Amino acid sequence: MVKTIKLQFNPAFKHINRSKHRYRVLKGSAGSGKSVNTAQDYILKLSDMRYKGANLLVVRKIDASNKDSTFAELQAAIHRVYGEDWPMYWAIRSAPSLYLESKVTGNAIIFRGMKDANEREKVKSINFARGKLTWIWVEEATELMESDLDILDDRLRGRLGNENLYYQITLTFNPVSATHWIKRKFFDYQDDDIVTCSSTYLQNRFIDEAYHRRMMRRKEQDPEGYMVYGLGEWGELGGLIFKNYEVKEFDRSFDRFDAVGSGQDFGFNHANALLLLGMKDGNIYVLRELYEHEKDTEDVIKLAERGEWPKNLLMICDSAEPDRISMWQKAGYKATGVKKGPDSVKAQIDWLKQREIYIHPECQNTYKEISQWKWAKDNKTNTYKDEPVNFFDDAMAALRYGTDAWRRQSLTTNTKRKNRQLLF
Repeated sequence: MVKTIKLQFNPAFKHINRSKHRYRVLKGSAGSGKSVNTAQDYILKLSDMRYKGANLLVVRKIDASNKDSTFAELQAAIHRVYGEDWPMYWAIRSAPSLYLESKVTGNAIIFRGMKDANEREKVKSINFARGKLTWIWVEEATELMESDLDILDDRLRGRLGNENLYYQITLTFNPVSATHWIKRKFFDYQDDDIVTCSSTYLQNRFIDEAYHRRMMRRKEQDPEGYMVYGLGEWGELGGLIFKNYEVKEFDRSFDRFDAVGSGQDFGFNHANALLLLGMKDGNIYVLRELYEHEKDTEDVIKLAERGEWPKNLLMICDSAEPDRISMWQKAGYKATGVKKGPDSVKAQIDWLKQREIYIHPECQNTYKEISQWKWAKDNKTNTYKDEPVNFFDDAMAALRYGTDAWRRQSLTTNTKRKNRQLLF
């Protein structure tokens, strides 16, 4: 089967697509086209007889998130390459697991997550019907821990029968904090195994005008956030509100916490953020998150019910939306509005800064926000104001709301049993 393929690529990725370095590291702004490029690059290579025997593992921290991201991108690439004739060239399977296979070469693509020890063990035991695992694509690579990448890296070893084959890991991501391990491992350290690429939406010739306008709004409203999501630069440390947080795995059983509750910030164009929170020995734990764009309240409630979000917990929401609170109450949730007052935001922030905040690795949107949430800057004096940037702060609002009752009650180990009935 032979087909003439004509595709358009952004010039920013030309050297990356030709690279055979062991590590291809693509840092870029939102909308830079790095994920689309990577998907397209892999579909072409896996369809090429020169690379017969190659196979691709696609990884995200949460396996379920592959379906609407990497799997969808690779499918779209197949359709762009082959058009209506794609069934002649590729087999696409979404159940019982995500799977793609080239009918020309027999090369395959499988998908995995790295959220816990069980999923990591599954990665260690991957085998393909034809050939070996040669390539790994890690999308949203900042979601992973450094130890996750080490496990993946160990999988690429052994002799390859085809002289054209090579081992390679590709990382694609939006940069977050300048302290992230990816910066240290690949950008602050250079050797012959590493090739890096930085791209922005301004280099993406396929981006639409509406997206340009959206980015210009962000540039005006959140200049420092624009540096990360608009220009693809590492998040700066100056002006960060929270530094007292850690992303780590922990036991999420309710009975190990002194109190458990929920916080919710309503949204539609910006995210509707719902957090499940725990408190133990005065410290805060972010157990779960529901983080959705462009969904009305009824849809978010359905997602919460589908995810078995507990209804018996106090859910503290933005009090400016009483109609939405009422909808959650009618659905059986113990929703109530947060008590607002003068300087309440500052008081909530001050209280949270006095304790440790532990974020479960599944709560990636919470991590992304907390690692970039900053005090607003007075551009005239080049100093930070005593108020946070009112942008990309939906999970942070949910965190403030969900812990506000604990702040007001000054929950301690001496009163935790008395307060448990109120807070559950």
